[in-house]
Amino acid sequence: MLKALFLDMDDTLCDTQQANREATQKLVTAFQQRYGKTAAAEQLAKDYVKGIYREWTSDQEEKYTELLKECSEEHYRIVLIQDIVKDAGLGDIDSAQALQLQNKFDQDRLDSFRFFPGIKEFLIEARKYFTLVVITNGPEYSQLPKLAAVQMEEYVDHILVGGQEPEQKPAASIFFKALGLAGCEAHEVVHVGDNLAADIQGAHNSGITSVWIQHQQPLDAELGIDPHHTVLHPSEIPELIKQLHPY
Repeated sequence: MLKALFLDMDDTLCDTQQANREATQKLVTAFQQRYGKTAAAEQLAKDYVKGIYREWTSDQEEKYTELLKECSEEHYRIVLIQDIVKDAGLGDIDSAQALQLQNKFDQDRLDSFRFFPGIKEFLIEARKYFTLVVITNGPEYSQLPKLAAVQMEEYVDHILVGGQEPEQKPAASIFFKALGLAGCEAHEVVHVGDNLAADIQGAHNSGITSVWIQHQQPLDAELGIDPHHTVLHPSEIPELIKQLHPY
């Protein structure tokens, strides 16, 4: 019998990619106003977003991995902006100006951050029957404001932020902690998420049934990760849960 639902947040419950797109476009405008070059502004904004998601070049990985051992996420993002501006041949930008751009992106993203249509209503209904646990990867710096923006604590029973735990998804430890919070065994839970390597592999590492939200992603056969169930969009989650456990 299904007793609990474990749920990813970004691009599972909430439309993070849309929020990113809206915030990125506003960041392009901010760079345009500062440097007056449309192509350069678009590349700067793109490089910044890649940087906050750790989509680094090999040189960046070597530098930033070491930097992050010694500094906060905020400081890293300041350095990131300074580096991408300098690498674009646009000179230097001081830390106060970089922080202003960073804060603008963060606020613009929060202003656009929301549940997918129908998800809030699904959580309210599902909570009558299941214990709901959100398991989200990422640093406190970015995840806590997003959780607050949608008042996540009003709709679920427990929230685990990877950046606050010894290990993030796909490590089994964070799922085992969620099982303890929910008072369930692995066979009494399903985990829903959009990331094969983090969500689906993490569920499998923990003996938990997986539900993959595919969006428009191909199933990467090289990963060797086969979800137990697949839906194309978060809007299909409620119906699948009812199929697995009629209520």
